[in-house]
Amino acid sequence: MMRQEFKAAIDRYRTITILSHINPDADAIGTSLGIYALLKAYGKQVEVVNYSTDLPRYLDFLPNFSKIKHTIDYADSLIISCDCGSVDRLGFDVQDREIINIDHHQTNQNYGMLNLVDPRLSASAHVAYAVMRESFPVTREAASCFYAALVSDTRHFVTNNVDEQVFSFAAELIAYGADHQRVALNFTQRRSLASLRILGRALETLTLHSDATIASLRVDQSMFDATGASMSDVEGVVDYARSLATVEIGIMLAEYASQVKVSLRSKQEDISYVAEHFGGGGHKNACGFTVKSGNIEEILDKILNYISLSSLEAGEEKW
Repeated sequence: MMRQEFKAAIDRYRTITILSHINPDADAIGTSLGIYALLKAYGKQVEVVNYSTDLPRYLDFLPNFSKIKHTIDYADSLIISCDCGSVDRLGFDVQDREIINIDHHQTNQNYGMLNLVDPRLSASAHVAYAVMRESFPVTREAASCFYAALVSDTRHFVTNNVDEQVFSFAAELIAYGADHQRVALNFTQRRSLASLRILGRALETLTLHSDATIASLRVDQSMFDATGASMSDVEGVVDYARSLATVEIGIMLAEYASQVKVSLRSKQEDISYVAEHFGGGGHKNACGFTVKSGNIEEILDKILNYISLSSLEAGEEKW
């Protein structure tokens, strides 16, 4: 039924705008570009747009990456939202338009006229593929974009939600011609010098909390300025905090352009309640939120206090 509704909406509109969340990651961009490739091959007039001007540079190898714009040119287009839990995170005023909401986050607010949201799937790209593959022939370009999204959101197939279905999806994409070797090369051997420099600065701030079960990393605006790094250069840095043997929760706070972006990661425990409390969302083991203004240390204290309070209210230690 969902496939039929999706196809009917596509056929009903002359123009289509594909959006994804601000500060997009590889799942957001890969899903967007995969859908773009399929709809272009279908003969639709399509634009792919993201509000952020700072896109992850290591993704510029993806087909049609250069087509990503930062303004919406179509006045009355159908909106396809990719990997975005709430409509405000799109960055554009599109509430009055028809929106197809494609996502896999359990905290998604179901803001679309058609909500294709499945938290059981490992990436938003998998949701898009599942709904489109029967009506829109999968191209080599789309397969490569979806594969990049899958590899990124599963952290190279190591997250807790990786199962037989994930590997079957990957195998299908490779069968369709996904350039898995090029994806692997660009994901592992294309780091910028600025990203390594700011990683070093971040690791110097590593602090352990709660008997070494929580680790935090901090990057402030001065570090970005000194290293020439951008927000896309700190993607994945939070995983270093979580990687310590005794740590259950990793926290990364990044101050950039008068905002503080907080990333949360856990090994087993559901920490999505923390992100939701502070106005964000995501998955149970990977989530985050953004604070419009504030001091990094004060924000970290609030997070730690809330985690501690929640643990006490539960009547047991969570980790």
